[in-house]
Order: sequence, then C-alpha cells, then structure tokens
Amino acid sequence: MKFKEKRYNIRSYSQPEQKRKIMLFKYKGIDKTGKSVKGSITANSAEEAKQKLKNQAIFYESLTPAQSLSLEAFSKRTMPGVMLSSFSKELASYLNSGMTVITAIKLLENQHQKEKRYSDFLGSIKTMIDEGRSLYVALNTQKIYALPDFFLQSINIAGQGGKMVEVLTNMGNFFSAQSKVRKQVGNAMAYPLFIFTVAIGMSGFLISYVVPKITNIFKDTGQELPPITQFVLGLSDFLTNHYVALLVGIIAFVVAFKVVYAKVGSFARNVDGILLKTPVIGMLIQNYELGRFSYILSLMLNSGVSYAHGVKLASSTFSNKALRELFEKATTKVLEGNKLSHALHRTGGVQPKRNFMQALALGEESSEVANILDNIAKLYNEENEDKLKLLLSLLEPFMMLFIGGVVGVIVAAMLLPIFSMSMGAQG
Repeated sequence: MKFKEKRYNIRSYSQPEQKRKIMLFKYKGIDKTGKSVKGSITANSAEEAKQKLKNQAIFYESLTPAQSLSLEAFSKRTMPGVMLSSFSKELASYLNSGMTVITAIKLLENQHQKEKRYSDFLGSIKTMIDEGRSLYVALNTQKIYALPDFFLQSINIAGQGGKMVEVLTNMGNFFSAQSKVRKQVGNAMAYPLFIFTVAIGMSGFLISYVVPKITNIFKDTGQELPPITQFVLGLSDFLTNHYVALLVGIIAFVVAFKVVYAKVGSFARNVDGILLKTPVIGMLIQNYELGRFSYILSLMLNSGVSYAHGVKLASSTFSNKALRELFEKATTKVLEGNKLSHALHRTGGVQPKRNFMQALALGEESSEVANILDNIAKLYNEENEDKLKLLLSLLEPFMMLFIGGVVGVIVAAMLLPIFSMSMGAQG
C-alpha cells in the first residue's frame, strides 16, 4: 500500500495531469442491490463519468455537472475548523480500527449524507482514492474545500511514513482546540458587546428623542444655559439632522478600511504592527500567534516534515501581517541553512517575545525543537486564558460605569437649567 501511495504521489506532480480539466458531476441512480444512491464523481467528461459509474455497478438516472476547475475560485471555500477536526478524528478512528482508507471514506460519506457540501467533498475523495490515488492527492485535488497547506503536507508525509493515524489524531486535536478558543472568546465577549450595544442605543434614544422634547422649554425661558446643557443640545441637533450621513460615513469607513487592509500590504503591516505594540492587546495577539505557530511547527516536525519546510508552511499561518512578514523573511534564510532564531534576530521589523526566542534557540541547539515548541504553545495558551479572564472581568464594570456616566451627563444637562429656573422663580 505504501509503495502504491508513493507511486501516485510522484505521478500527481507530473505535467500532463496538472493540465487535465477535472470536473465534478452529481448523480442519482440505483446500485446493484437495488438501493437508491446519490453522490458526486470526478471525471474529464460526462462520458468518462458514465463509464466510472458503470464500473461501480451504478445505474444512473441523472448525471449533471456541478463544478469545474474554471469555477474553483468561486466554489472553493475554506473548510471550517470544527469540520476539519471532525473529519481528522473520525478518519483516524476508523483507520486505527483496521479499515482501509477507501472503506473509511465510504463510511464517512454514508454518515454525512444530509450535509450536502461535506458529502460532496467526501464523495470526491472517495472517487479519486477508488481510482488509485493516495489520500494526500485526493485531498489536494478535490475542488469542494480549501484545506491548509500544513495539513496537506503533514498528510503527505504521514502517508509515506506510516504515521497516518497519529498525524490525523494530532491534527484533529489541534483544530478542535483552535475552535474551542474562538468559541470561548466569542462567548466571553457576548455580554460586554450586548451591554455596549444597549448603552449606545439608550444614549441615542435619549439624545435624539428625549432631549429635543425638553429643548422647547429652555427656548421659551430665554435664559443662558449651562455649558454642559449647550453641549448636549448641540449634539442632539447634530445627530437628529445628520444621522443618515453619519451612518453612511461609518459604514463607508469600515468598508474602505477593510478593502485597503486586504489590498495594500504596507497599510496592513503598519496596522498590525501598531496592534502588537498596544498594551495588553499586543501581548494577547503575540501569545496567540506565536502559540499557534509553535504548535503547528511542532506537529509538522513530529509528522516527519523537514525543519526548513515546516518553518515555511507554519509561517504562512500567521494572521498578523507584521509577524507574518518577519517570519517569511527569516524563512528564506532558514532555507539557506541558517537557524530560525538567528534569522529572526538578523531580520528587521517587529521582534517576537524574548522567551519565545530563547526557547527556540535552546530547541535548535539541543535538537528538541518539537518538544520545546509544544511546551511554549501550551504556556502561551494558558497565559492568554488568564489574561482574557482578567480583561473581561474588568471590562464588565467599565461598561456599567460608561452607561452610568453617559446617562448621568444627559440627566445633569437637562436638570441644571430646570433647577436654575426654579431658583430664579423663588428669588
């Protein structure tokens, strides 16, 4: 089996196969047992798809093209982390029980028939493995989901080295942990965001609806208003008269910022560089980014990927553009034979945390990079959990103070003139 996978891995890089126009066809029909079946199959043409179905003893009732290579940019989506974790863990479990890859994929496809896109993904892989391709080639060639390069390369090396179950299990745990972190952060931020939204809504209601009602009283008296009242009335008039332009301006700014951030590399690097220097936030970003890089590189090294290749693939996973540029520049020196710790020191720009650099240098000197980086990743994850808990515990009372302050200013601005009028009437 190993020999067969290696043979097809080599063939997958040949020029003729890269130029073939692979299409995805969806079919409905009846198998040899008389059971109704449906799924997808890859082929160069409809005739080839029909022949493949015939070889599988499937009598098709309908056969329609679903996707083609030319539509890849529009149809290929990034596979969600939860789904990738589930796929890796389930496949590892079946392979560990003694099943072949093709049997395991068929079983997965039967279990997930109701999940249309995921079922098409599994059907596409099943077809290519049935044709003799390796799991790596099938995953790399399918057109349903975009998969991370480090995941694909780890699968490639694992298939050649006989570590498929171990690598799939580790990858499943990694994507599961990443999804868990995102979910925890999202849940933790839900309450502060709700409070902030309520504060903005309440303030807007008071300023744009309540304040104008009271304004008429002050206009009739003709007395001079306190500065705070003048400020609130001016703000009320501005929001009432220009709220549409203000909303359009905010939306336009957000859209323009996202477009420029995505298209202009220097702008994105500057923004991300500023975020890294921001107190508390910068530390959280560095811990998350460096922790993920460390864990991914550790996984790849344990999977059998070479150090230089692993550094290159792990460097491409940075979300922060400033850190990504730093590591990509250092990677070119690593490919030339230098150590990553030395390359990072000699590369200008944002510098990673000192304890990360020291741990990396120690690992490279002792040839224990994988173990040390794995420990660094765990350390950073624990640090971030503690810092996030502290930050969110401080954020809630701050939001309550913010709401109280805004409401207090508005109430004071409305009551001060009333007290002045009352005192004037008594005098």
